[in-house]
Amino acid sequence: MKRTRNREGKPAGKHARPPEPGDRKGLAALAAAVAFVTFTVTPLGSAAADPKPSLKQLSEQVEKLHTEIETLSEQYNGQRVKLNDAQKAVAAAKKTLAATEADFAEKRSKAALLAQNEYMLGGFGQALAFASSGDPDLFLDRAATTYALEQQQSEQVNQVAAARQLAEKAQAEANTRIEEVSKIVEGLETKRDKITKLVTKVESDLFKRAIGEAGRPGGRAVRVSLPIAGSGKAAEAARWALTQQLKPYVWGAEGPGSYDCSGLVMAAYQRVGISLPHYTGDQWTAGTRISREELRPGDLVFFYNDLHHVGIYVGGGMMVHAPQTGDVVRIASISRRPWAGAVRIAG
Repeated sequence: MKRTRNREGKPAGKHARPPEPGDRKGLAALAAAVAFVTFTVTPLGSAAADPKPSLKQLSEQVEKLHTEIETLSEQYNGQRVKLNDAQKAVAAAKKTLAATEADFAEKRSKAALLAQNEYMLGGFGQALAFASSGDPDLFLDRAATTYALEQQQSEQVNQVAAARQLAEKAQAEANTRIEEVSKIVEGLETKRDKITKLVTKVESDLFKRAIGEAGRPGGRAVRVSLPIAGSGKAAEAARWALTQQLKPYVWGAEGPGSYDCSGLVMAAYQRVGISLPHYTGDQWTAGTRISREELRPGDLVFFYNDLHHVGIYVGGGMMVHAPQTGDVVRIASISRRPWAGAVRIAG
């Protein structure tokens, strides 16, 4: 059977027919309507593609910022410890330098005096001329004196050279330490600026709204009185830390009005006569590692892979700690953060 073709030479469908004049008008109207909808709806669609973050998303951002602030704060604390050590090293190097330079000056002065004496005595070569004087005793005396001076001078010259080398080494060490301090200070300033910006952001109205409406983990802080078992220094440190409840968290703070996490630990143990550095990394290595099952009040509990948070165990699966910016020293469960380990500082 032959297929019919339309005017353009294309095969006509089974029910194909040329559009009537009325149909053409309908198609034109439909095309105009589609164009209008596309023109008016597309801008609205692009604006709707970038919605404001939900409270849940904001809360997640808040927690992420808190973690970043605390991590940076402990890095900052670690750099401060290094700075303190480096400054002590600089002071020691300068003291060594002063001593070696004084020793060098003294030996150089003695060597110069010996050289003058030898010159005044005429030297060993000139002493031989006294043999023609016919006085053997005088010759021997002069020769012995000159030889002794020459030996002393040679030894003094060696000592001066050694003293000079020590002084130069001490100077180089002092310069190295000073450069080290300068780099640490520069690093501290960079971290301080970054932390300040993050704190400003997390304390903005937008994030305050997220915290207020979505709520912080643990809810509103209240002062809790807990009986602490034990009579040793660790138990005493835990009891004192509980007295600091509701004092604000401030990064880099070590009391008495505010604390960060490692600052609270340092202050608590300082109260019982134990000196700890203000840095979680050093506090982690300051005692004996223990398991979670061995925990006693006063033990230090650490969280996260990089150990950027620490608290003081008080018993019953609870700890007292300084949590984060915008929060206060409070009691919390040790199960709410990623466990890293525990350290016993004292009995």
